[in-house]
Amino acid sequence: MQSETTQIVILVGISTLIFLLMPVFLIFYIKISIKYRKNHLLEKAAMQQKFEAEILQTLVEVQDQTMQSIATELHDNVGQLLSLTTLTLNSVDLSNTEKTRKKIENSLSLVNNSIKELRELAKILHGEQLVENGLGNAIEQEINWLNKAGTYQLIIDNQLSGLLITSPNKDLIILRLLQEIINNIIKHAQATTIEITASLNADTLQLNVKENGIGFDYEEVKEKKTGMGLSSIFKRVEMIKGNLNIQSAPNKGTSISIEIPYP
Repeated sequence: MQSETTQIVILVGISTLIFLLMPVFLIFYIKISIKYRKNHLLEKAAMQQKFEAEILQTLVEVQDQTMQSIATELHDNVGQLLSLTTLTLNSVDLSNTEKTRKKIENSLSLVNNSIKELRELAKILHGEQLVENGLGNAIEQEINWLNKAGTYQLIIDNQLSGLLITSPNKDLIILRLLQEIINNIIKHAQATTIEITASLNADTLQLNVKENGIGFDYEEVKEKKTGMGLSSIFKRVEMIKGNLNIQSAPNKGTSISIEIPYP
């Protein structure tokens, strides 16, 4: 009998202890949960802030690259056209009517070409050829700049021209990726042929750039993700949750393929 009483007392004591400890554990759990949620929100806010900062930096870089292209165009193309116009007009001999007429016609043609080029540059300055009009058009503009250099044989398949779907933040980063890849080719590749393919299949945007330059040992830089602008390319692709595949070897050129969820 006494043993049964002792057991009952023990059970009551344990039950009472559990009953008293439950609120303590519940309060502790709530505090931990609140702290976790608070940290999660802070981390999310920090990631969003970092992403917005990257977008802003990318926008500045895209604009800077565009301004450099415009400056080159003004110097190499429009400037040359205007210089030829000046030379032609300065050589006019009013005593020779026929030659004067031909030189004035040539000058008018040069001036019209200059006006046409300036109008194209004005469109770019107003953002009409950047991502506001779609990624496909922005890519087309970059290809036009590259084509005007006359240095490379270009093989282009831009299936994004006229694409109605947009993703402004991703478009900026994708455009900057293409600019970086092209700059790397110009600076390092010593290529003569460049192939650029851009397409959208099953909500996946694919951008492929291949050239026949000197290549490099990709395995040496794969782990470090440095050299030839690769660090920035890796970071940007990761930022928009894309997949990057680079194939290269000395004297065998380089192929870069990027797949991005879109939009």
